[in-house]
Amino acid sequence: MHRKLQLQELEEIRHDIYENARMYKEKTKAFHDQCITRKTFIVGQKVLLYHSRLKLFPGKLRSRWVGPFVVTKVYDHGVVEIRSDGTGKEFKVNDHRLKPYYEGYQAQNIEVMELEAPNYED
Repeated sequence: MHRKLQLQELEEIRHDIYENARMYKEKTKAFHDQCITRKTFIVGQKVLLYHSRLKLFPGKLRSRWVGPFVVTKVYDHGVVEIRSDGTGKEFKVNDHRLKPYYEGYQAQNIEVMELEAPNYED
């Protein structure tokens, strides 16, 4: 009788642990999904494409992003058609493999200051 009681308590503890783990996973997933930023692309926008084959032989200083490409059409469910400026080829990719390309800003008003060497004779 005492052994059956111990087994029931063990089953209850195991059930509580599974329940706590399930709740923890749900909360973690909800927090993760909340922090994900949704990417939206528009026609004419420049984007970079993730080079997935580089994972096999990564170079230390080699970028994993190729581009820039120009978005030509946006489909439903995360499909984007892009065009290469260099070759002119168009192909469809998943939007998870794309990120926006930010062109460098143009500095127009640059002030140049001439510096003099310090005089240590005094």
